[in-house]
Amino acid sequence: MYKRQTLLYRVRAVASGQDFVLKTLHADSDAADTAALAHEEWLARRVASADFPQMVSWPARSHLYYLMSWHEGATLARHLEQGRRFTPVEAVDLTARTLKALAALHRLAIVHRDIKPDNLHLGADGRLRLLDLGVAASDGQDAAETFNEINNPGTPSYMAPELFAGTGAATAANEASDLYAVGVTLYHLLTRKYPYGEIEPFQHPRFGDPMPPTRYRPDIPDWLESIMLKAVAREPANRFETAEEFLLALERGAQRPLRVARRTPLMQRDPLLGLKLLAAASLVLTLLLLFLLLVR
Repeated sequence: MYKRQTLLYRVRAVASGQDFVLKTLHADSDAADTAALAHEEWLARRVASADFPQMVSWPARSHLYYLMSWHEGATLARHLEQGRRFTPVEAVDLTARTLKALAALHRLAIVHRDIKPDNLHLGADGRLRLLDLGVAASDGQDAAETFNEINNPGTPSYMAPELFAGTGAATAANEASDLYAVGVTLYHLLTRKYPYGEIEPFQHPRFGDPMPPTRYRPDIPDWLESIMLKAVAREPANRFETAEEFLLALERGAQRPLRVARRTPLMQRDPLLGLKLLAAASLVLTLLLLFLLLVR
């Protein structure tokens, strides 16, 4: 999958002793990479929210790089690697904060395209920050420029079914696929699994029904499982339409639980099932008539 290779460094200002994150490119990067990093910086400067690392202006740059604020802490992926077991309450809180950050992006017509625990940083100050606009797209134009059926930005296990070639008419990432990735992130935080299994790069997965998360975590309440299954539904029309709608469902919780089908109706799973049943019934009827004619 598409991913521009960048370099990250922790640097310190000598005068103030303050730490920053410096992001730049490899020495062998081409003109397209240079333009992409400049565009990434432009996007990051548009996002004036404490839910993201803050851009730092630095005078007299003689090389291509940009600076961001440094925050002590660790990504949610790192917490999982260290063996942390998130409770449903903790996971819901982290997801709600992720959705608020994502809503700020979507209001600016920016699609993140790589939501996952590696890009969610829980600071020592307790704030959750959404990282890495490296493959983000704005106003739909950038998505169209970088998308094709075998080269869609993102991490496969967090990519919505419609983004894969081989699952119908693959499409470019959008707000709906960002929300799907949030749903998978919530699922993974609680279960360490993926709703459709882990997906490898360049794999053409087949999507059936998502595995109910209570299969792995029986302590997940019914209302939360319904939200999770809606968030990772195979069809975009069955998911949340906006970050605000997803957030509202979490805030309502058990007081106003969602009703979500645990399995796709048989006719939806196989649209030709009706014709198949009709053909089978016709065949049985024909054989029965033949049998009656032969026994006379």
